[in-house]
Amino acid sequence: MVLLRQLLGDVLRRLRIRQGRTLREVSATARVSLGYLSEVERGRKEASSELLAAICAALDTPLSQVFREVSDNFALAELQNEPVLSAALREPGLRVAADRVPVEVPEAADPVNGAFGEVGSVGDVTDMVPV
Repeated sequence: MVLLRQLLGDVLRRLRIRQGRTLREVSATARVSLGYLSEVERGRKEASSELLAAICAALDTPLSQVFREVSDNFALAELQNEPVLSAALREPGLRVAADRVPVEVPEAADPVNGAFGEVGSVGDVTDMVPV
């Protein structure tokens, strides 16, 4: 199974590097935190459509071009029948459920608020897939 967020992050990183731009430059132009942009590029965070539009604008690249490259890479992975998932399995915090869907395993849960990770880190919860 191919992880869409990893393919998207790879495409965004390649575009940025091709342009000779740094994470800091693109994050400032897109008005997104450096850390979050890094997480998106590494395929660890799902980017909203608004965030993707801002990143693409900062890269002077149409969103449709990014999606086209992601689609091409997705199709190639399917044709090769080589799951990109195997790379994700080596990352700490990820495991595969019985239906082979990768899910993030939280390091710690906040028993008071029921949130995962640090208090107020809502983004971490929304990235998880229930088992």
